Amino acid sequence: MRRLLRSLLVQTLVCALFSVAALAAESKSLQLFFIDVEGGQATLLVTPSGQSLLIDTGWPGFNGRDAGRIVAAAKAAGVDRIDYVVITHFHRDHVGGVTQLANQIKIGTFVDHGSNMEDSAVSREDFAAYEKVAANSKRLIVKPGDQIPMKDISVQVLTAAGEHITTPLPGAGQPNPFCASEPEAPADSTENARSLGMLITFGKFRLLDLGDLTKRKERDLVCPKNLIGTVDLYLTTHHGLDQSNAKVIVDAIHPRVSIMNNGAHKGGSPEAWETIHNSPGLQDLWQLHYAMDSDKAHNVSEMFIANMDENCEGKYIKVTAETNGTFTVLNSRNNFKKTYSK
Repeated sequence: MRRLLRSLLVQTLVCALFSVAALAAESKSLQLFFIDVEGGQATLLVTPSGQSLLIDTGWPGFNGRDAGRIVAAAKAAGVDRIDYVVITHFHRDHVGGVTQLANQIKIGTFVDHGSNMEDSAVSREDFAAYEKVAANSKRLIVKPGDQIPMKDISVQVLTAAGEHITTPLPGAGQPNPFCASEPEAPADSTENARSLGMLITFGKFRLLDLGDLTKRKERDLVCPKNLIGTVDLYLTTHHGLDQSNAKVIVDAIHPRVSIMNNGAHKGGSPEAWETIHNSPGLQDLWQLHYAMDSDKAHNVSEMFIANMDENCEGKYIKVTAETNGTFTVLNSRNNFKKTYSK
C-alpha cells in the first residue's frame, strides 16, 4: 500500500510539473482568439504579460450571444477584463455588441477612428449607442501611424477615417508588380472604407487586420509601392467578401496562413476565397464557418473549419504565437492543430 501511495504521489507531482511547464510556455506566447460572431468580427489578443485587446464586438441582440462568446474566450485566455476594445468601424456587425459586452466585462479604453462617417440611419444609431457606452471609459481616437500603447506587442494603425500611412514600414517600400494588372476599384462612401486597420507585431510574428477596408483603399496601401511588407497571418478583410481582398494586396503581403471570419451565410465569396486560397506562398486557409451559400470547391477541408452547421455552438479558432515567428493554429471544434515554423 505504501509503495502504491508513493507511486501515485510521484505521478501527481509529474503531472503538476508538466501543467506548470505548459502554463509557463503559454505565458510567454501571444494568444489570439478568432471568435465566431456569425459573420461579424471579434478577435481577442492576450499578451504574455496579461494585457488584452479586443478588435470589434460582434452583433447586438440574440440574447447576448456574441458578448457571451467574447467573455467565454476571455475566460479561456485567463483574463477578467479587456484593456482595449478597438472598433474598426461603425457597422452593426462590428460595433453592435458593445452595450451587451460592457454589461458583462470591465473595459479599460475604447479605440476608434473618430466620428461616424456614413450617412445612414443605422450607422448613426449604432454610433450613438457606442458613444454612450464609451463615455463610461477612456476613449482613444487614432490616426494612421499611431501606436496603441500595449506591452509585449506593437499595434500600429495603418488606416483610419479614410486615410492611410504614406511612409513604408521598416523593411517595406518595394515596388509592387501586381499594381499594373489590377484596375482601380470605385470609391466607397460607407464606413467600410474608413476602417481602422492594424499591423500587430510580436517579435518576428506579424498579423494584418484591416477590418472591412474595401478594394480602393486596400490598393492605396500597396501601390505603387508595398507600404506594409509581408505578414505571417492575414485575417481576411471584410469576412472574405469580394468587395475586399483585392489580389493586388493579398499577393503583395504574401501571408503564410489566412483566417476567414465568415458566417454561415455571410462572407466566403468564391471570388475572394480563390484570391486568398491561391495566393503565392499560402500554406493554409482556415474558416470560422462552412460557407453554405458557396460550394464544396470553395470551402476548405472540414478539419480547418471551426463551425460546420448553420446552428452551431460558436467554436473559435485560436492562434498561439511565439516571438521567433512560429505559431500554432487550433480548431476548437475538433482540437485539430497545426504549427507553422518561420
